[in-house]
Amino acid sequence: MALTTATLLMLVLTVAFNAVAGHRLRHQADDELRTRAAAVATPVDTSGTTVHVLETSHDELLDTNVWIYAGRRLLEEPPNAGPLTRVADALAGRGGPRCVTTDVNGPLRLCSQPVSGDGSAATVVTALDLSPYRGSADTLLLGSLALDVVMLACIYALTRLAVGRALRPVRTMTDQATQWSAVASEERFGSTRHPVELARLGTSLDAILDRIRTLLRHERQLTGELSHELRTPLSRIIAELDRWRTRPRTADQTRATHEVIADAAESMRTICDTLLDDARGGTLTVPGTAEVLPTLRRLTEVLDRPSRLTVTVDGPHLAAGIPPALLERIVSPLLANASRYAHSSVAVNAFRTPDDVRVDVVDDGPGVPPPFAGQLFEPGRRADPGDGHHGAGLGQPLARRLARSVGGEVTYDPGHTPGACFVVSLPAG
Repeated sequence: MALTTATLLMLVLTVAFNAVAGHRLRHQADDELRTRAAAVATPVDTSGTTVHVLETSHDELLDTNVWIYAGRRLLEEPPNAGPLTRVADALAGRGGPRCVTTDVNGPLRLCSQPVSGDGSAATVVTALDLSPYRGSADTLLLGSLALDVVMLACIYALTRLAVGRALRPVRTMTDQATQWSAVASEERFGSTRHPVELARLGTSLDAILDRIRTLLRHERQLTGELSHELRTPLSRIIAELDRWRTRPRTADQTRATHEVIADAAESMRTICDTLLDDARGGTLTVPGTAEVLPTLRRLTEVLDRPSRLTVTVDGPHLAAGIPPALLERIVSPLLANASRYAHSSVAVNAFRTPDDVRVDVVDDGPGVPPPFAGQLFEPGRRADPGDGHHGAGLGQPLARRLARSVGGEVTYDPGHTPGACFVVSLPAG
């Protein structure tokens, strides 16, 4: 586009320049003809009734393309004028100072100049060969075209260089983006200095990268939470199938096995629905009421060691203002974790407070190391990954996130010793 624009501009300037130069050369030729006509008019006597050409020492001027007329009558003409005399006759017959260009044996310019006097009227017509002027005009045209070519070449080279230098940071940003996508770098475009326009582009790209990274983090979190929550019902299904295969089963036992598998499968579907609804955003806040005691008893039935668990509920009809499936998903990770680390007992106490419903999950295990208490609810963090217990560090963060999605909270009580105490606060039903 720069080259096309420059070409059009140079074309307009070249045409204008050569038009002005041609007009100027024609004006110089006319001045030369008028000067010669004035010199020739000196020996022309118009004081009487007839026009006379006096003899002077400059008679050679009369031999150089000069015609002298008395009215329409030709007095003097150059030798061998031929057809050029007819052009001079026509020019003199029009009267007044006039100029005309003709092509008789080459380009010629003719001008008529009246001779002033008190007597008869006379006219001097002079002619000038325009070949030198045409040669000068052609030279100017070729020179301007050559200059245009040089200028366009320079403009192309400079524009290409400037655009290349301007786009160099973009190529750098492209290479950086390719490298970051390959190594999952935390770098950002805004950390390097760029021109203002590219700095704005870098800021926009950084925002897009942050959103993509957030989406990927949420996707990994959802995948981890699903695998974490589905592990328990899937283990129940596998255990029941193993027992059913290893020894003969009666019809009642087979029926009981089917019920356990069906209950575990239903639990898996509830887990998937709850976590996917939360991932879609906001659907967990749908009103609902969960009876606390039946929900806690249902959770104790799926634990590995339910005999170590005691459940205390303040009244048989204590209800939380959330769906039952969500209450299970909030309390289940805390119960599983307490059962895993308890030495001898796990206690669940549910009661009503003036503001909400509270569920305390208490165990007599080693508790949470004080240095780790601040990282307890960070996804994927474990106090001691080599303690011999399986886990991904996702249970407590999931419980807190689901509780907060309905206006509740999950906290850890560092003052409880020995063991650990997790406090669940939920809206009252």
